[in-house]
Amino acid sequence: MKRNTRSKLNAFCCNYVILGSAEEAAVRAGFPRETALSEGIELMKTEECCSLIAQLRELLSDSGSVAAGLKRLAFGSCSDAVYLVFADELPPPDVIGRLDLFNVSEIKRVKGGGVEVKLFDRLKALEKLFELENAFSDRDKAASLIKALSADEECEALDDN
Repeated sequence: MKRNTRSKLNAFCCNYVILGSAEEAAVRAGFPRETALSEGIELMKTEECCSLIAQLRELLSDSGSVAAGLKRLAFGSCSDAVYLVFADELPPPDVIGRLDLFNVSEIKRVKGGGVEVKLFDRLKALEKLFELENAFSDRDKAASLIKALSADEECEALDDN
């Protein structure tokens, strides 16, 4: 695989694990927005991409899209929302299409001609992410306990023979 192609694949997989969106991951990996969704889907069909995504998820120990969304809410940038609020006039549709407004929960025009933008609560996203990671940790501890207990039963069965 060419170096540039390998680099794009790695960038796509990393971004997909974090963002949970094939289209956004492809855009951030350097694919044109016009073809990002189809390119992302084609990448996800490859064994190499699926394997790398699985490895990254295991490394990051998250459940996938839920944890990815919570991470985006908790740690994502709000600079595009700030740009939108302070723009003198509404940007053209192609510019709006490139803005990352994932952290925005609501946008509305107010009577004075301004724009009100509400963002998701980062603290709540962090709390939910913490709960999710603790649930995974507890699940792993429970699996280890069950494995240890079943190993003891096997040892007792061998001792009886």
